[in-house]
Amino acid sequence: MDRVEAIARLRSARVGRLATVTPEARPHVVPFVFALVERDRDVLAYWAVDRKPKRSERLQRLRNLEANPAAEFVVDGYDEDWRALWWVRASGTGRVVEDATEERSALVALAAKYPQDASEPPPGPVVAIEIRTISGWQAEPDGPPEDRS
Repeated sequence: MDRVEAIARLRSARVGRLATVTPEARPHVVPFVFALVERDRDVLAYWAVDRKPKRSERLQRLRNLEANPAAEFVVDGYDEDWRALWWVRASGTGRVVEDATEERSALVALAAKYPQDASEPPPGPVVAIEIRTISGWQAEPDGPPEDRS
């Protein structure tokens, strides 16, 4: 899978799995929703703390990024026909967005992708993941479709 296809699949994915590193150097993985934004040669993924109920307002993933900004996420497509399987992984550094203009831009991108964010903008911090590497894999892109008859 080339970079253009990998970015297209990241952009269209509805949910991903975000991995950060705890202060104890343990992996911490959670599902998350995000919007991909390309600026010049940079690719950023934005997510925000939304209104869904949380055990704490101080999320573990935010604490993790403060201690270690390394972040990685994956999106994938599963099908019972394993020739249709694919995944894309994006790695980079995460940071809480401090700039008001960037935050507004991120919220606009999230609202354009998710109707929930358009009707009720996320109240919490906005986070940017500055993507440094993107890799992807797909099973048999040119293989024949499975005979399901």
